[in-house]
Amino acid sequence: MASARELARGRERLRALIEFAQGEGWRVVRTSGGHLKFTKPGCTSIYTSATASDHRADRNARAQLRRADRQAQEIGHG
Repeated sequence: MASARELARGRERLRALIEFAQGEGWRVVRTSGGHLKFTKPGCTSIYTSATASDHRADRNARAQLRRADRQAQEIGHG
């Protein structure tokens, strides 16, 4: 698996997001189009831009990851 540093390519906020996701058990890969794909068994795949123009993009992506985790837990225990 590629390191957070390699995937972020010099973008510090993106690196923090990748490290957060990997710490939560997500697998992160760069797509052929340059986006990031976050996958985790039992969860919906999450895609995000590697060059987001919105200053809240990293927060929005973290929220998506948390929601996907929560939904997977609810389905598993529901």
